[in-house]
Amino acid sequence: MNVIRSFESGTRRWLWQALIVGLIACPARAEQVEITALFKPDSARPQLNRFKNTTPPGGYCASYPDQCADNQMFSLQVPIQFNSSGAILANHASERQGAMLKVPAQWRELAIHHETTGEPEVVRVRIAGIGSSYETEDVMKLVGGTDDYRRAHNLLWGSSWVNSPLPCLYSGVGWYTNTTYGFFWKTPSEAVCAKQAKFDVPWLRLQHLDFAYELETPNPLKMSSGHYLGSLTYTVGPNGDFDFGDVMLPSSSALTLSFNLDVQHTLKVDIPPGGDKVKLVPASGWPAWLQSGRKPVRLFRDQTFNISASSRFRMSLECEIIQLFNCMIRDPVSQRTAVVQVSVSLPGGLTDLAGQPVSRQPLRIGLGQERQVFQPGFYVDRAPGVLHFEMSPFYVNQIVQSGEAARYIGNITVIWDSEV
Repeated sequence: MNVIRSFESGTRRWLWQALIVGLIACPARAEQVEITALFKPDSARPQLNRFKNTTPPGGYCASYPDQCADNQMFSLQVPIQFNSSGAILANHASERQGAMLKVPAQWRELAIHHETTGEPEVVRVRIAGIGSSYETEDVMKLVGGTDDYRRAHNLLWGSSWVNSPLPCLYSGVGWYTNTTYGFFWKTPSEAVCAKQAKFDVPWLRLQHLDFAYELETPNPLKMSSGHYLGSLTYTVGPNGDFDFGDVMLPSSSALTLSFNLDVQHTLKVDIPPGGDKVKLVPASGWPAWLQSGRKPVRLFRDQTFNISASSRFRMSLECEIIQLFNCMIRDPVSQRTAVVQVSVSLPGGLTDLAGQPVSRQPLRIGLGQERQVFQPGFYVDRAPGVLHFEMSPFYVNQIVQSGEAARYIGNITVIWDSEV
């Protein structure tokens, strides 16, 4: 059957030709949809530390993306139909005997877990909008006395379906034919929104279920890299989470939202060329010792590096020669050794686990490991840090001797590890 289909949005109206075909009902089954989100640091926007919803939109938001962008909503469509179990009588006294809907608009929490470590986090979700397209007999025949099916739809229910009953809110669009009317309503609260039939409706079908949702995700900077998975199941049907009254019965009794949050952290350290060879020298160099015999108090070297980090990380040491908790260097001729203490200063945005700035934090072997774990307050992109290598006055006094040349060497490895 060829019909004219119209679109209603405020004072604007468009017409186009469409072909309506018969639909065959499917057996009842539980419906499931996947919601995906991604966190990947963006060097162009380092302060933007939240997940991006990567779920392909369906239903309302696929057709009207600007409406959803303005309201920060995302929508999906599932093939759940609602069919009336009998006629809807004119001026029915109970809203549950007509066209009504009530959705889980309050925030609900669900646990998600890292797919390999089991690390838990919490996601919050609420249903922020609901819609469908109702189908019935030719509305002009149901109400009589008019050849304008837009007016016939309004007469059938007392008002246009583009204008939602309170407490639901107008979404901006409605579209209709002589037998169908598509609608979408915002749901700011968990309460019944109902339309009362003004004429007898022999049968009514909601062809599908559109729903918009709002999503609150955890702080990705405190999460490990990898996928976090979890699900939330809503009941569908009379007095369920998705409740369309006692007459409109669903083809599925449950709707499951499966969540997959993908965390792709960055941890990158760049050492300038030549930074792998550290020479310990006095503050003013060696001339004072070589020319006047004035022994230096300390030997040190500050080695800069650039770090990009979006997650917690641990710093640790590996030593060629170990002395308790520190590394040592050795003169291969005399076999004398001296301790080199290593500490780190990190750029703003990176703190210790107590949230304190990191300045000359000692790095130790096997001691106080929790003190060597650091975290970002925001994504840090190529910010400068410093490794401090220093020999204490005690060892300087031991190895710097008049008339004795020596060359102390040893390998010290500094490790930045994102696996905390």
